Amino acid sequence: MVTNAPPPFLLTPAQGEAARRLLTYVASLPPAGADAQLLAVVVAIRAARSGVGNLTGQDLRSLRLTDAEGALTAVADLGWQAQGDLLGGDPATPVAILVPDLTDETDRRLPFGKLMRSRVSGWTTRALTAKPVKKASPAARLAALFLAAHSSPDRQGVLPDDLPEDGRAALPELLTKGFLTELDDSRYRLAETVGHLSGLYLSPEYQAAADLLRWKAWKEEASAALRRHVEAVEQCPLCDVPTERVAEAFMAKPVPPPFLSWVRTAYGEWKNSHPDRGPRAARFAANFRAEHGHGPSGKQLCEGVGWGDQPSELRSFIVRRLVANEWLTSTAPVPWTLRPGRAARAGASGAAPTVTRAGAPR
Repeated sequence: MVTNAPPPFLLTPAQGEAARRLLTYVASLPPAGADAQLLAVVVAIRAARSGVGNLTGQDLRSLRLTDAEGALTAVADLGWQAQGDLLGGDPATPVAILVPDLTDETDRRLPFGKLMRSRVSGWTTRALTAKPVKKASPAARLAALFLAAHSSPDRQGVLPDDLPEDGRAALPELLTKGFLTELDDSRYRLAETVGHLSGLYLSPEYQAAADLLRWKAWKEEASAALRRHVEAVEQCPLCDVPTERVAEAFMAKPVPPPFLSWVRTAYGEWKNSHPDRGPRAARFAANFRAEHGHGPSGKQLCEGVGWGDQPSELRSFIVRRLVANEWLTSTAPVPWTLRPGRAARAGASGAAPTVTRAGAPR
């Protein structure tokens, strides 16, 4: 069975971000008018790495500018210096155009590697020659670049603030030509036939919605016991931790803590001034669990017993030592599971607390 699967995206999310950076750069330039801005997009991406972009007369004609001579004059007024005649010379001969503010000596250079520049350049060409806009006005094709770059993986987007005015005025043309299927105030949707041009942009609203769906799916796959623990943290009125913070803590992949010599040195100094650290931490964890229905995080523990003014690396090491010395225990790597450990329980019953191996910092 043959299926008409949509073509794959031309850009990765990082390359989409690079495309948006290119367009933002061009939108910040003085030349007004779609012809000059469209030409500037093509020249800038070709000059992104070295500050020099090559253009042929044939390239210029393929842009189908209303006033090519005026566009060349406008970019020349920026100090972009063409080293040849693009209008009257050999149409197949490349002409170098120097873009001073994209050279190595400036801090405005578009930070693109070879592959990034090539992919964004290819995307630009494909977007400008897409069937729905191939014969559209320069303003409509300029707008098509901006809208494609700022659309999400599901082809939806919000009109970018830096969309040039000429492009904004040409939006109805994109709807008529079939580049867009929806256009309502500030929102739009790309047609399925050009969805592969999406810059895979995730707006804060889209990202939040995607994160929420991923979080719900994660909880559905969790065991019943883990889900009860998650809900105890999520719904705890005393902690009031934002949902996104809870989701991040539970879904994050555990990373082994780095060995930092300064942390061990600092811990040695800290523990000498806190001889009762084990019993205090255990009591706090027990009381916290009784009040909240779940254990404290490492940060909540340290802040609760008055140790919250420590660097995060040292705070993490303090908790690790309390667990290693069995004053605390946890269901690692599940967060919010700290509770009194065996040493604390033994101390409460009058038995001698356990001792760690020789040489380990307690």
